[in-house]
Amino acid sequence: MSRRRFSFDFASPAFTFVLMMGVVNLFSDMTYEGGGSINGQFMALLGASALAISITAGLGEFLGYTLRPVAGYIADKTGRYWTVTFVGYTINLLAVPAMVFAGNWPIAAVFILLERIGRAIRKPTVEAMLSYTTAKHGKGWVYGVNTALDETGATLGPLLIALVLFLKGSYRTGYALLLISGVLALISLVVARKNYPTPTRLEEDRTARSGGYSRSYWLYMIAGTCFAAGMMSYELLAFHLITTKIIAVNSIPLLLAFGTGSGVIANLVLGKLYDRFELPTVLCAVFLSALFSPFISFGGFYGMLVGVVLLGIAYATEDTLISAIIAGVLPKGKRNFAFGLFYLGYGAGWLAGSIVTGFLYGWSLHYLVAFLMIAQLLSLPIFLAATRAKRRLLKDA
Repeated sequence: MSRRRFSFDFASPAFTFVLMMGVVNLFSDMTYEGGGSINGQFMALLGASALAISITAGLGEFLGYTLRPVAGYIADKTGRYWTVTFVGYTINLLAVPAMVFAGNWPIAAVFILLERIGRAIRKPTVEAMLSYTTAKHGKGWVYGVNTALDETGATLGPLLIALVLFLKGSYRTGYALLLISGVLALISLVVARKNYPTPTRLEEDRTARSGGYSRSYWLYMIAGTCFAAGMMSYELLAFHLITTKIIAVNSIPLLLAFGTGSGVIANLVLGKLYDRFELPTVLCAVFLSALFSPFISFGGFYGMLVGVVLLGIAYATEDTLISAIIAGVLPKGKRNFAFGLFYLGYGAGWLAGSIVTGFLYGWSLHYLVAFLMIAQLLSLPIFLAATRAKRRLLKDA
């Protein structure tokens, strides 16, 4: 099968749109990942247990994925992609600085859930709009560049929070300062909307397929669900660091920034490789991702550093590779809903995994590690089967 050559014209309108949305996501990730770097510690300070923190994180991810097909369906039916996107970003970004008003951990949990809900509303429309640029620039590269800018913000946010804590500021001060990056994200979104009111015009070739949902789409959903079940939230990781005292509490945001900084590189590398070596890239990324838990749990300080880098690769796999995969099996006329529906299954896997993880954490780290590794490694043969099914579909088309 011949390999398609993709153009990398950095001055093209399509790539400019990718960069502009990347800047939006840079500021938005700076906001909610900055908050995420202290959510676990803040909830613990307010009296939450490891189980409460893990379930909150898992429920947040589940809601964040469950609502995506709803948002995608509304966007497909109404065609009001930008309206849905603006609503999502507004909720997503303002819920973070609102944490300053949380007087107990259940209220803090509500704001964490609201942040995830906002992200759910805007995520499928953003990914669908980006999909219109993939025919020219390649799926892996488009989502890789966008996510690398995401992760740049996700690195800067925890660094800002670490600076606040280093200067003896409080968690609430950190949350309040994140309002600045949230406002910058919304301003950047207004600029993107003004310059590209109709992103569909950026499509130079067909990037969605006629017909319904293919067998490969459903297999990818099952594989993604397994992979998600083996993920670990940064909130639980932060709680683990507090419990084990491997590093000082105020240094935890620095460690998370190190992990997301590694993810910036991982997104660009994986995105570039995916466009040339699709299946090997996915399989290698999933295998490396599955190794994060033993390093984090049993590796001591240096093992923790390795584990956090591997967890960064896992998040890059989620944000870049899985987005690129689904962009390749979109049904025509349903691309927003298709993204949302896929992430519904992904979120269910995350919620189930988070509940199991929360219970196992207080019981046995060995069982916890075994569960996380098995869940992600189980996705490998399913990704393989899904890719083969997609190739057969392309051959028959």
